[in-house]
Amino acid sequence: MAKITDIKSEEIIDSRGNPTLRVTVYTETSEGSFDVPSGASTGIHEALELRDADGGMDLAIESIQNKIRPAIIGMNIQDQENIDQTMIDLDGTSNKKVLGGNSTIGVSIAVAKAAAASEGIEIYEYLRTLREIKISQSAPYLFINLLNGGEHAKDGASFQEFQIIPKTYNIEDAYKAGIDVQNILRSKLGEETDIGDEGGFVPSKMTTEEVFQILKDSISSVVDVVLSTDVAASSFYSNGVYNVDGNHLLSDNFHGYYKVLLDHFPIAAIEDPFNEEDFENFLILNEENEVLVIGDDLTTTNKERLEVAIENKSIGGIIIKPNQVGTLTETLDTMERAREKDIHCIVSHRSGETMDSFIADLAYAFGCYGIKAGAPDMDVRKVKYDRLIEIQKNENI
Repeated sequence: MAKITDIKSEEIIDSRGNPTLRVTVYTETSEGSFDVPSGASTGIHEALELRDADGGMDLAIESIQNKIRPAIIGMNIQDQENIDQTMIDLDGTSNKKVLGGNSTIGVSIAVAKAAAASEGIEIYEYLRTLREIKISQSAPYLFINLLNGGEHAKDGASFQEFQIIPKTYNIEDAYKAGIDVQNILRSKLGEETDIGDEGGFVPSKMTTEEVFQILKDSISSVVDVVLSTDVAASSFYSNGVYNVDGNHLLSDNFHGYYKVLLDHFPIAAIEDPFNEEDFENFLILNEENEVLVIGDDLTTTNKERLEVAIENKSIGGIIIKPNQVGTLTETLDTMERAREKDIHCIVSHRSGETMDSFIADLAYAFGCYGIKAGAPDMDVRKVKYDRLIEIQKNENI
C-alpha cells in the first residue's frame, strides 16, 4: 500500500498568460503531477479559484501546503474517495471558497496520477478501477472548436464557439478532418485573421449566421462532418433579453432564432443556449428540436445542478470540467449520475489551458460521447488530441 509522503505546488503560466497551479503528489515509489486549467467564461455555480489580489497563486499554494498537505499526508494513495472527502470536509463550503477549487482539483487529480504510477498502469486504466460508468460509445467524438466568438474573442460574433464534429470513432481520422477544415478556413479568412483563446479563428465583424455559413461551406468537401456550437448565452443575457449581434431578443424570439439556424445549418449540438438559470427554456429547445442540448454553465459538473436538469428534462448532454466542481470524486459522481439517466458526457478543456492531457484519459476511460479540446494545432490543445490517439492505439494493440 503506497502512502502519500509529500505534496508540492508551484505557480506556472497558462495558455492565456495567466498564473495557475502545478501540483505534484509523491508516494514512496511514485509521483503524479497535474497542471490546473482556468476558464474565462465561467458559470456562477462553479467552484471558486483561490487567487491573490494580482491574480497570482501564493494563496492557493499556501492552502495546499499549510492546510491540505497536513490533512492527507500518510493516506493511502489509492483511497481517492477518502482523500477527496477529506478536502471537501476541510473546506466546508459548497463552492470550495476556503481551500480554493483550483487547489483541491490540483491535488485530487495529482493523487490519481500518482496512484496509477504506483500500480504501473495508464491513467485511463486506473480511472476505470475507481468507477463503473455506462459508456456512450467506444471512443469520444471530437468537438473541434475552429471559430471563436463571445468571451473567447475580442471582436467576434456573440456565440462563443463554432465547432465541427467528425462523425467517426477513429480519433486519428477525426483529428485529420479537423486539420483539413481548419486549412480550408485559413484559406477563406486569410493568414492575418485573429486567433481566439482556444486557438480558433475570429472572423472580424461577422454575425453568428455568417460564421455558421463560412463553416458550413468549409465542411462541404469533408465527409461525415456536422456542426456544433457553445452559445454561452449567459454572457450576453441581461434582464430577460439576449443581445445577439446587436439584436435584442426575448426568450420566445431566441427560440425562433434557433429554429432558423437549425433549418439552415447542419447543427447537431447546442451548448448553453439560454441563461444558466433557465431550465425551462432548455427543456423547450430539448423537446421541440432534433438537436443535442448540452448544459455547461447550467450544470457546472455539479451533481445537484444536474439533478435539477434531470427533473426538468432540460438536457441531453452535459459538459464535464473537473475544475468546475473541485475534486475527481465529485466529477465521477456527476458523470455516473448523468449516464444513469442516459445523458451524454462531453469532457472539456478550459480557455486557459496547460500542457496537461488528463482530460483525454478521462474522456476515453468512460467511453464518453465527446471531448472538447480546442483548435487542432495549438500546443496546449494538440497535446490532448495526441494523447487520445495514443490511447486508442494502445487499446487496439
